[in-house]
Amino acid sequence: MNDTNQNDWEVIRFDGDLTSLEETEVAEEFPLTVMINGEEFATMVCSPSNLESLVIGFLAAEGVIRSFDEISSQSIDREQGFAYIELTRSFSTNQQDYSKRFIGSCCGKSRQFYFQSDVKTAKTIRNNLSISANQCYKLMRELQERSEHFKRTGGVHNAALCTVEELLFMCSDIGRHNALDKVYGSILQERIPLKDKLIVFSGRISSEVLLKISKIGVGIIISKSAPTNLALELATDLGITIAGFVRGNRMTVFTNAHRISEANNKNN
Repeated sequence: MNDTNQNDWEVIRFDGDLTSLEETEVAEEFPLTVMINGEEFATMVCSPSNLESLVIGFLAAEGVIRSFDEISSQSIDREQGFAYIELTRSFSTNQQDYSKRFIGSCCGKSRQFYFQSDVKTAKTIRNNLSISANQCYKLMRELQERSEHFKRTGGVHNAALCTVEELLFMCSDIGRHNALDKVYGSILQERIPLKDKLIVFSGRISSEVLLKISKIGVGIIISKSAPTNLALELATDLGITIAGFVRGNRMTVFTNAHRISEANNKNN
């Protein structure tokens, strides 16, 4: 799943009083316009890898599709930067239906702000998958060791689908949301069961990231970065375990700690 294009750039490196002229690889930004049934729906800025999975995951996260079977055809024009999607049904590209904020409690107990598409697609997670703290550390180390694109550029995020024992596959993108959409799209394409799966992630866990995790349908996300307060409130409502600051042999479990076997949290 690593078909990322390289982009070399000539730079001047400073090391104290010494300078050198070198070439370095930088992360590539790629605009991709999604066309649905011949109508323009959205333009994303992404990394030019796993584009088919990205589009499928994005459409599922936006509530446009519920399953891969709703797509009758898909093609990517990389040269022009277009993704052409044909659905098995008619579709309105009215963006107001997908970007209007909705205040409600249908996804949980507290009154939170959701996009209308979130109300339709966010799921409460009820599985009892558990993982040890040591397994969390191991999976994060594996994510970082396999993050070759990040090592070369320092400019991408990574997301991986895992079991408690191993990393199954990972996706990279300049956008952390895009990296998750690529994982989601691959899950739909391959019809991967999620009962025993979790997500390992490199980026900050915002409310939008947390909602994507809910839509994917996994109950645990572990990240080397921090969550936001709204993400924690949503995770509490939606039954999702957040472990943040997973670095070395340390981490912080913020919500639903019953899934982390060596962590106790009296508030959950």
